[in-house]
Amino acid sequence: MEFIPYSCQSISDGDVEAVVATLRSPFLTQGPAIPAFEQAFAARHDIAHAVAFETATAALHIACLALDVGPGSLVWTSPNSFLASANCALYCGAEIDFVDIDPATRNMSVARLAEKLETAEAKGRLPDLLIPVDFAGLPCDLEDMRALADRYDFRILEDASHAAGATYCGAPVASRHADAAVFSFHAVKIVTTGEGGIVATNDAALARRVQLLRSHGMTREAGEMVGAPDGPWSYEQQSLGYNYRMTDLQAALGVSQLGRIDAMQAERDMRADRYDRLLADLPLKLPARIGDRRSAWHLYAIELDPTRTSVTRLQLFEALRAAQIGVNVHYIPIHTQPYYRDLGFRPGDFPAAEAYYAQALSIPLFPRMTDAQQDRVVAVIRDMLGEGGRP
Repeated sequence: MEFIPYSCQSISDGDVEAVVATLRSPFLTQGPAIPAFEQAFAARHDIAHAVAFETATAALHIACLALDVGPGSLVWTSPNSFLASANCALYCGAEIDFVDIDPATRNMSVARLAEKLETAEAKGRLPDLLIPVDFAGLPCDLEDMRALADRYDFRILEDASHAAGATYCGAPVASRHADAAVFSFHAVKIVTTGEGGIVATNDAALARRVQLLRSHGMTREAGEMVGAPDGPWSYEQQSLGYNYRMTDLQAALGVSQLGRIDAMQAERDMRADRYDRLLADLPLKLPARIGDRRSAWHLYAIELDPTRTSVTRLQLFEALRAAQIGVNVHYIPIHTQPYYRDLGFRPGDFPAAEAYYAQALSIPLFPRMTDAQQDRVVAVIRDMLGEGGRP
């Protein structure tokens, strides 16, 4: 029986040819494909600057540093995300905290954020940086978050790792509202470079700082040097940076993939719409649809409704896996992980995120998925949940 993954990359002949052409070129690491990818990504997302990285985790780390996160800083993010959304602040020596999610969107709740900010202001300990996460590709309530950031004087780093190609209020995600945004190009993301990430921003000075920190804090620009250069070979290290650079091989694949982003997005839209129709009568909570934004549909996450079915999440998970369907769970709330419990967090701290996790499953959705594959997924779910959800 064919295995159906929860997601997988879509690689075309053009993608292969782009990578092969780079392999045959003089540049494998730092060459012309990287700036070409950065410029193409920035243009597609209507943003001034994009700086590419080897991973999105590296991009989050450097974006935090460039936004002056360090010892003594306080960063807030969502508990419903991959670990990197919180770890990036800890890498900088900052303190981390979380804001609970909205049960409908599964994104950071603006209501909970406003409440937490009011309390924090009274205590004299407001955040320096907010990292909202566009979970599953659905943009957060960024306009409201920007208003709160302006009122309480903190900055916003949007974790748009799931959201390349998404739109919010009629514009590409991350083109407005946030000080910077990070996108991921992991193998199962909307656009892939195998592994990779980008920091996108409209702030030229911030983009330049990100560029320097990406490559050992080093510049070769004579106009930026402290002393007179010895010659055209000169370089200076001006801060403690990292080696987080993307390679030309990755970037060449990214440029080719960007050329197909709209077509791949249309496939994801179609699959999500079809799931909505095929699963509508079952005891499930389906992903939210919000009129002012378009999800990138990195994930299609469902939740069982325990008031309408006796089937457990584990039973459904095991039935799907037994049928060679690569269902997954996104995510275990970050604050419940042992490392974060050692920092003082406890189960019960963020109940909406925990309630979502208790019933959540991510079912397969990817551009190359066929009707027959999707029907197989739906058939197992319907067989398990049965009429009214009771087998």
